[in-house]
Amino acid sequence: MSNTPIERRVRFLELYAIGVTTVLGVLALSGFLQATPTQGQKARFTELDVERINVMEPNGQYRMVISNRPRSIGPVYKGKPFGYPGGTRPGIIFFNDEGTENGGLTFGGRRDSTTGRFTGSGHLSFDQYDQDQVVYLQYQDNNGQRRMGLTVADRADVNIYDIVQSRDSINKMPEGPARTQALQALMSPRNGTPLFAPRGFFGRDVAKNAVVSLSDPKGKARLRMIVDSLGVPAIEFLDTTGAVTRRIGQAP
Repeated sequence: MSNTPIERRVRFLELYAIGVTTVLGVLALSGFLQATPTQGQKARFTELDVERINVMEPNGQYRMVISNRPRSIGPVYKGKPFGYPGGTRPGIIFFNDEGTENGGLTFGGRRDSTTGRFTGSGHLSFDQYDQDQVVYLQYQDNNGQRRMGLTVADRADVNIYDIVQSRDSINKMPEGPARTQALQALMSPRNGTPLFAPRGFFGRDVAKNAVVSLSDPKGKARLRMIVDSLGVPAIEFLDTTGAVTRRIGQAP
């Protein structure tokens, strides 16, 4: 077999190319493995831009979802979407051990480019088991008409998934007295307990009053402590119709 200088050089270049390719491949694979954490390892980032983050349990159930508005999640009950689709709640939504939504942090605010009017909101809530929010800190602003504060509420022990399914079924009925009566019956108290009854509020109302309001189990305000927009303090006792029966402080 001939072995000229040219053949030897070609053979050397082939071996050199194979060697360089192998080394580069090993280095690339090593870098990939270091940048991609395996189970039990952590990755660290200085800055991360995302539109949604799903925090999941090992069984695939949601535990927390952080998202922008378009990618926000709708209500979920035991892993099943219900009620209405996502796309309206930028922020953080929490889920319990069963994969059911049980609170969240949402926020928003914008000015209408045509009318110049603005709205703003911030909402942190915690839900009763298999129900809706019962403790929530909320700010609402409708072009300067502001209400903000902490609310504590009671809810009847009725499964929210069943309520929503029944409501959706009733809403498919044709308009008329039968549909209206069915909706009223659905939202009526259970064994005398309202589906929702605010029990306590501490905050500031749209009339610029600082208020502490305590209500009875039916959600009727019975005691109010107020410092009004002019700084005048008062304590009011109310009956079940909302009429003030006694007032301590200056006349309104």
